[in-house]
Amino acid sequence: MAYEAGQIESKYYKIWEERGHFETDANADIANGKSFCIMMPPPNVTGVLHIGHALTFTLQDIMTRYKRMDGYKTLWQPGLDHAGIATQNVVEKQLLAQGIKKEELGREKFLERVWEWKEKSGGQIVYQMRRLGISPAWSRERFTMDEGLKNAVREAFCNLYEAGLIVRGNYMVNWCTHDGALSDVEVEHKANKGKLYHLRYFLCENSSSNHNQIGGEADLGVAQNFAGAVNNYEQNSSSAKDASKRPYIVVATTRPETYFGDTAVMVNPNDERYKDLIGKFVELPLLGRKIKIIADEHVDMSFGTGVVKVTPAHDTNDYEVGNRHNLEFITIFDEKGILNEHCGEFKGLERLEARDKIAGKLESKGFVEKIEDYENQVGYCYRCKNVVEPYISKQWFVKSEIAKDAIERVNKGQSEFYPSHWINSFNAWMRELKDWCISRQLWWGHQIPVFYCECGHEWADRCEKPSKCPKCGGNNFIQDPDVLDTWFSSGLWPISTLGWGNGTALKGSKWFDTDLKEFYPNSMLITGFDILFFWVARMMFQSSQAVGELPFKDIYLHALVKDKDGKKMSKSSGNVVDPLEKIDEFSADILRFTLTMLCVQGRDIRMSDEAMVISRNFTNKIYNASRFLLMNASSFANLEQSEVKTPLGAYLLSRFNACVAEVRKNIDEYRFNDAASAIYRFLWNEFCDWGIELSKADKSAVAELGSIFKESMKLLHPFMPFISEHLWHEMSGTSLESGAKSVMIMRYPVAGKQNESIEKLFNLVIESIVSIRRAKAVVDLGNAKIAKAFLRGDTDLSEFSHFIKLLAKCENVEFINEIKAGCVRDVSQNVESFIELAGIDTAPILKRLNAQKTKLEKEIAKLENMLNNEKFVANAPESVLKTNQESLATAKDKFEKVCSELRNLGEI
Repeated sequence: MAYEAGQIESKYYKIWEERGHFETDANADIANGKSFCIMMPPPNVTGVLHIGHALTFTLQDIMTRYKRMDGYKTLWQPGLDHAGIATQNVVEKQLLAQGIKKEELGREKFLERVWEWKEKSGGQIVYQMRRLGISPAWSRERFTMDEGLKNAVREAFCNLYEAGLIVRGNYMVNWCTHDGALSDVEVEHKANKGKLYHLRYFLCENSSSNHNQIGGEADLGVAQNFAGAVNNYEQNSSSAKDASKRPYIVVATTRPETYFGDTAVMVNPNDERYKDLIGKFVELPLLGRKIKIIADEHVDMSFGTGVVKVTPAHDTNDYEVGNRHNLEFITIFDEKGILNEHCGEFKGLERLEARDKIAGKLESKGFVEKIEDYENQVGYCYRCKNVVEPYISKQWFVKSEIAKDAIERVNKGQSEFYPSHWINSFNAWMRELKDWCISRQLWWGHQIPVFYCECGHEWADRCEKPSKCPKCGGNNFIQDPDVLDTWFSSGLWPISTLGWGNGTALKGSKWFDTDLKEFYPNSMLITGFDILFFWVARMMFQSSQAVGELPFKDIYLHALVKDKDGKKMSKSSGNVVDPLEKIDEFSADILRFTLTMLCVQGRDIRMSDEAMVISRNFTNKIYNASRFLLMNASSFANLEQSEVKTPLGAYLLSRFNACVAEVRKNIDEYRFNDAASAIYRFLWNEFCDWGIELSKADKSAVAELGSIFKESMKLLHPFMPFISEHLWHEMSGTSLESGAKSVMIMRYPVAGKQNESIEKLFNLVIESIVSIRRAKAVVDLGNAKIAKAFLRGDTDLSEFSHFIKLLAKCENVEFINEIKAGCVRDVSQNVESFIELAGIDTAPILKRLNAQKTKLEKEIAKLENMLNNEKFVANAPESVLKTNQESLATAKDKFEKVCSELRNLGEI
């Protein structure tokens, strides 16, 4: 009967969960007094499981199952994130498809719709996680907006507010005209092919007439030799009627619509071209508003014209300049990107839609020097992909000082990164951290717990709905309408899920009094490196600020999962891998094992069906091994209850112990691929390819092999939980469905001593078998049974001749001390094998080998001539040279083997 993965996986998962095997006390009978805690990165409630999630959850499940089986009181904390912007966008789009705007519903009714969507979408992603076979403590599942976590968010906010680490003010922020304020990490910068508009700003009359200061028009004309210097405008076009004959300077911008907000023009004080213009004035095109020419070392003299327009309210760098020079800040569009009264006739247009119209008007009036193609980096909202604007807005900020303690603790070694180089990225980002904008112009999320009373008092309150103003005692107050950045609540995840700040909400069901003591700091974190700054860093400084200790001892950051060609997966590229489709096609075990085998620390993972097939072949291999063993016995004892007496059993037990030691070491060092590879090598190569085959010559060892195989299923369990559970029970004659104890709460294998002497003997047995097989292959008897083979070596293997005879297909093996004449001979490292040539027609064999020898001689000569040709070597691409060098090495290796076979036949 074939192994039906789909049926087994759905059936076993349900049993595990119903029996409470994922909970913290599941392994009470093997408890060792230690605890292990790991936090699930809470997936967005709007999302679906993608291949990156599958990798993260697989690695977390490996660690959780490993620790659970090792006797640790284990908490893998599951949950979902409310994902403010993403979720609100999804629900808004659904309403718009029905012709409904959220404003028509109002905040309360809209939030009811969002909660409905949350229940539907959240249930789907949790179903997908279960399909992967992961084992978090589902009874403790949290949501970043459940009652307990809402309390924790208010507690954290109030603590920071009272400590002066949360402040409100008008600052330059990243602004999405759809989603509102964004933090720096929520802006995606992409290459953009746009235009660079060179605009003419004419000097004011009083500036150009003062000859003592700027030398008059004649002197200004000399400056035309310098790029960007003052120019005389020649009225020689039909558009000139709207321009002046006055001299002008040229500024360049990629956003001509922002010039309405210019309040200065800036040059470098050391720029000789413009020294005489500092302090003078220019007029803004079309508007005629005068702005001053100022000096600031921020200007790069070598870039463009060396003249820069200053728009303090709409450019990050200009914002700083505006503050330094006490410039006016003119906001030219509203929160939706609609141009205002400062933009003259363009008032009411959307900022991007207005660009071409504004440029066209400027050009028609003679204010455009030139327009050229230009490629630059443009920021986009990471959710809706809208172009992000620098925008001055009154927002709430967490001051950057909050990170100081976390930085110090990390650099004292209180947390370690795997791979270790990520500490450099952490330090670089954290040390340059800017104040974090935490207010979002949304309805879905944690509403900022700040209240404004008519008496003028402002306060933060831990109570969701305070009854009165703490200053005047009145009740005529309102709450801040904005919500907190999603990352503010998920930044508390390592402590809030353990009860910190929850009050009494959900106590005794989702968290318990001892949780913080038992599970904080969390033992480790596993997540993708791409959210190091979004999430990991925020958890580090928010948790350390709240409880005075870093949230994780170890932080493992895995690389990205890419397609087989190393390309990033995207819908537009059509190379996205849906983990559920792969589970349906292969199985959860196969997907998990493939991801683990490919997960090398610090390297991107290249996912392919070919890799999945390799894992499928592995499952078939171990399944067929179990079939063979069960053909010889109905059940097998547990290894600890089995006495290993046979040499073959002792050999495989020794190799199993070596495997256990290697697997444990690699898991402990988070080298997941090396741990999986060790199990793969043992089960495929040593147990199945040799152990099973050798047992056919010694049936008395089968019972011992069965016990070792059962124990190896426990070793495999964290990686492939379903098939390992299934085969363990089949080999035991038990049934999980009938109430037998699950492998997942049995003790994980512990490495015993290796038996070096028995390993040495069986290595020689295997070497002898391989040597005889090679000798047979030389005379085209590879799969045929022969009467006799001779073996020569330093160790007496006569006790093991039954293994050699069976697997080398020899009726008899004779052990000799001298070289045997008249034989084909194979020489390996420790043994020599001989097969008599009497009765064998070697003529066709010699003909074939000599033909191969001649062909290889020609190939070697051709490649050597090419590689000895100086002209070819000098001009050939490096890849071609490398290919030819590799081909030459391969040809020489084949040639030596053919010559060796000819020598064995006495031809050379």
